[in-house]
Amino acid sequence: MLNVSETILAQFANSPSLRTIIEGFNQAIDPRELTDAWYDSVWNPQTAVGWGLDVWGRIVGVSRVLQVANIGFFGFSEGAPDSLTFGEGVFYNGSGASSNFSLTDDAFRRLIFAKAAANIWNGSITGLNAILMLLFGDKGQCYVSDNQDMTLTYVFEFSPTGVDRSIIGSGVLPRPCGVSVNYIFIPAIDYDTDFGPDIQ
Repeated sequence: MLNVSETILAQFANSPSLRTIIEGFNQAIDPRELTDAWYDSVWNPQTAVGWGLDVWGRIVGVSRVLQVANIGFFGFSEGAPDSLTFGEGVFYNGSGASSNFSLTDDAFRRLIFAKAAANIWNGSITGLNAILMLLFGDKGQCYVSDNQDMTLTYVFEFSPTGVDRSIIGSGVLPRPCGVSVNYIFIPAIDYDTDFGPDIQ
């Protein structure tokens, strides 16, 4: 503490032994560094890391672990009916059996801020565009198009990575009640293969 002497009762204020013990203890456990570290690592979402970001994720309702869409592999229909052919699939590279992907701190921080923005979103197209730029502004152009028929189109003018596709499909992008949402990717990607039939 800064003024530890003010915390000592008046009847013990002149005891040299007690003051030596208290001042030595204060120097040994000075909480200022711990308080600063706590603020930077947990309390401030702009600088939080690891466990601190996990806490913020629980607060806004998102998880660090996302399901990454599996890319179809090259094969023949006799062996695997859902395999892809020349020019469509890639050779199996020995990737793990799980499609779970744990986001890095920076990617998870972007997801947390986007979800927090969606939680307080004002329902405007401008607000949706701000959320998109927060998430994907460094990847390329992305924006929302109001089709004037109770539908919205999210337009992404870049090729999203597997993590980007998972963030898009995680439900963090808000949509107004009663409005149907479509996604357009330029260059085009196979929506059903990359996102699966559940994403609408």
